[in-house]
Amino acid sequence: MRCRELGRSGVSVSEIGYGAWGIGESAWVGATEDESERALNRALDLGVNLIDTARGYGESERIVGRVVRGRPGDPVYVATKVPPKNGQWPASDGVDPADAFPGTHIRSSLETSLRAAGLDHFDVLQFHVWNDEWVGRGDWLETIDALKREGKIRLFGVSVNDHEPDSAVELVRSGVVDTVQVIYNIFDQAPAENLFPSCREHGVGVIVRVALDEGGLTGRITAGTSFPEGDFRNRYFRDDRPAEVERRVAAITADLGIAPEDMAESALRFVLSEPAVSTVIPGMRSVRNVERNTALSDGRPLSGEVLGLLAEHRWPRNFYH
Repeated sequence: MRCRELGRSGVSVSEIGYGAWGIGESAWVGATEDESERALNRALDLGVNLIDTARGYGESERIVGRVVRGRPGDPVYVATKVPPKNGQWPASDGVDPADAFPGTHIRSSLETSLRAAGLDHFDVLQFHVWNDEWVGRGDWLETIDALKREGKIRLFGVSVNDHEPDSAVELVRSGVVDTVQVIYNIFDQAPAENLFPSCREHGVGVIVRVALDEGGLTGRITAGTSFPEGDFRNRYFRDDRPAEVERRVAAITADLGIAPEDMAESALRFVLSEPAVSTVIPGMRSVRNVERNTALSDGRPLSGEVLGLLAEHRWPRNFYH
């Protein structure tokens, strides 16, 4: 497993990390705790050293914490997230930071997460939404600094609003954030315009989520695809969206001259070909997916020619709405 620097933090993270939303048995249906633990342990066996979870991911923090505690000799970094107190997703303009992330809420959420995971600290604490209007306002930064001094967190980050990468550029430029987590994939290439250059300039680590577009860039979403009742992907891929995804992916595979089953590899290599990216955190609920994804950490970025072809396949949209 190849590693990259997480910005200026001094932390070196595996370029393939572990996205632990899907193992929380909440929005994603089908995970079992036994298989999730097997997958997570296999990832750690293969050199993955960053796990991303959140207070809002059902049982994820508990499962992650148990696995990590069972491997005391492994250097594993765990990142979690604080949900906004006002419950607004995404963070809208005109909201006082005292309503979304007051210091008392940040501390309370962190303490709850530590108890759930059975850990004494988290390596990265992220706000689960962000708005640049909050830079220099509220008591959130004072609280973050205090939690760092107390040893309860090591680094501070934000999870950037879905498909709104420019909404955290001012925070990056302020110098007070260590990491940003952002959607970046073949369809949504917008972070490369402003956010990534700012992160490189200011030494901010980049954690990429949704590299496979919630499954859209795996080559397995077709016009007839459906998901179990209660699975959030029924909403994400509702109406005629699966058919449109199928058409878009077919155009990509035709341009690249690859089979649909090779789409996921190309999608992950696209992300890893961006120098600003520190790590990508695909959801990996099975040992098979872990082994397939971690094998891509081989130092082989896509060629300039391929990246040029993929630049033509940008598809700005927001399926979360």
